[in-house]
Amino acid sequence: MTCSTAVLLAAGQGSRMGTEIRKQYLELGGEPLLARPLRTFLKSSVITDIVLVIPEGDEKFIRETIIPAALNNTSGAPDMPGAEGKIRAIIPGGKERYDSVWRGLQAIDWPCDYVFIHDGARPFIQEDALARLLEAVKEQGTAVAAMPSKDTVKIADKDGFVTDTPDRSSVWIVQTPQVFDKMLITGAYEEMMQKLPELNARGIRITDDAMAVELMTGRKVKLVPASYSNIKVTTPDDIAAAAALLEYL
Repeated sequence: MTCSTAVLLAAGQGSRMGTEIRKQYLELGGEPLLARPLRTFLKSSVITDIVLVIPEGDEKFIRETIIPAALNNTSGAPDMPGAEGKIRAIIPGGKERYDSVWRGLQAIDWPCDYVFIHDGARPFIQEDALARLLEAVKEQGTAVAAMPSKDTVKIADKDGFVTDTPDRSSVWIVQTPQVFDKMLITGAYEEMMQKLPELNARGIRITDDAMAVELMTGRKVKLVPASYSNIKVTTPDDIAAAAALLEYL
């Protein structure tokens, strides 16, 4: 049996949202935003275990509000009896995203073949995308949710002037989950955390898990189509867009 652990990242401050409430707790369609991706992982046949990475001090709120919301359907009726057992760990995150990922990886002390690292602010990840990612990671050892860019992308200098226009056919917008062989991603992160002072001194900022694998191991990362609806909620405009998407999903 294949064992896949989802590391669900929900420790961010959400400062760009401009609200006192953390963005992952904002209401979306009558329930906390974070409950939606958590529900998908709880229901998924692809995911066997879950690590929730949350803000320090929020565990009571997560257990009393977020998890019950995820375990119920939108009408409030029980939907997945016993699914809560999938949640194997609830841990506090770190200062940066990579700190939270590293803590999530370290929390996995059970048999695990693959790790799905997902941003809790992406509420619309779907089961079919998880299945495609699992199939790809079994073959390649890496599998990152992404979609081809629908827009022309410009590369700019520090003053905002265009320096290059990449061929749009080769430009993808990267999403999450980002999925890796457990040993590969753990080894890459362990090395990266050791080299952080050097990376910082060189001005290298690790922005996603694929970048950590690329830099630390030299492995190619496989892009796997997910969905254009797999948006990340970061600003007030994103909440409005997510609410509109609910009408179609």
